[in-house]
Parts: sequence; C-alpha cells; structure tokens
Amino acid sequence: MKKVAIFDIDGTIFRSSLLIEVTEALIQEELFPKKTAAVYATSFKNWIDRKDSYEKYIWDVVAAFEKNIVGVRHDDFARISKEVVNFHKNRVYRYTRELVGELKKKEYYILAISHSPKELVDAFCKNFGFNKVYGRVYEVGENGRFTGKTLYADLINNKASILDRAVQKEGLTLVNSVGVGDSEGDITFLSKVKKPICFNPNSKLYQHAKKAGWKVVVERKDVIYILNSKS
Repeated sequence: MKKVAIFDIDGTIFRSSLLIEVTEALIQEELFPKKTAAVYATSFKNWIDRKDSYEKYIWDVVAAFEKNIVGVRHDDFARISKEVVNFHKNRVYRYTRELVGELKKKEYYILAISHSPKELVDAFCKNFGFNKVYGRVYEVGENGRFTGKTLYADLINNKASILDRAVQKEGLTLVNSVGVGDSEGDITFLSKVKKPICFNPNSKLYQHAKKAGWKVVVERKDVIYILNSKS
C-alpha cells in the first residue's frame, strides 16, 4: 500500500490563487464583463489594508466567477486556463515544491485539492507529477457552454472526505501520511494525516496548530522558518 501525501494548492504551492488569476484573465479577455471586479474590489482592498480576511476576499472572487461563468464557452475557458497556467507555472513556493519532489522519490501517492476549477488545477499540477487532482467541477451543457451548476459540491467542500475517498479507492495507507495546508478549511484533512504541516498559515489555522502541536512552516522571501508550534 502506498503512503499518501495531500496538498492544498492555492497559497500553499502556488503563490497566489489560480481562481483569482483566471478570473482576472477572463475579464481582460472580455469573456467576463469589466464590472465583475467590482464584486470583490472592496474585500480585496480590505485584505490588502489588513482590515479583513483573505477568506472573505477569495469567497467574493468565487461568487463573481460562478455568476459570470454562465454561458461562457468551455473551449474559451480551457484556452484561457492554459494561458494562465503557462504564465504562472513557476510562481511557486520553494519549500512545498521541494517537498513534493522528495515525497515522489519516496513513492508517495500525491493528492492535490483546490477550490479552483479542476481544469486549472489539472494543468497546474501536471508540472509536478501529482497522481490525483480534485478541483471544483462546473457543468457544461450540450451546447458546450457552462450552465452555472457546480457538480459534486458536497465532495469538494469537504477535504477530509476527499482524502477518505482516495485512500479507499486507490488502496492507500495513512501510515506516515503527510498533509500540507494554509487555512482553517484544511484542518479537517490535516487532522487525519500523521504528519500535518501548516504552511504560511492564517491566524485560525496557526492557533489550532499551536494547540495541536502541529509543524508550522513559514516561507518569507528567501528564508524558510520551521516553527515549534508548542513554543
């Protein structure tokens, strides 16, 4: 049985959000109206000014994307997704990039979970040799255009269930399993693995990590800090 390692992607490997980048690209290509950015402009400013959370900002981007993807041709979205990934594929954190490489050498089964569209996550993770990728799946109608419906929403919204599903389906073991996440939404799957790593965690995940004694890693500029969560 292969050991498993599970990674969040946005903000954990990729130094931004695939969803944010593709939404901005769709606006630039005029596949989304220019006013789309107004949906998350305030929460973006509040986050930049450290007056509100990144989570508020990213969920406003999700809302803007899901409202405006309706009627967009899947072929156009796939083209833009490829361009976004090609442009940003090397914009990654060194610690997690090297960790993926080390675990692959040890023959771990590497899982990726993201709330970004699966087309994006598939293309991005292909560069790192992930074994399985989970992302948000949006329905495409017979006319080749997005309907606005999110498929398998219950599954993708519960990262612990995804891990359980993969372990059972792929015949994996949680012995010496590794998990890497950056926000409180990752606590569910980090609680299941034997070696949880909180990478550049937000406040809620960091506070949980301190209580649980989980490893905390911070990468800032060209320095990687390994923190003792119990200190």
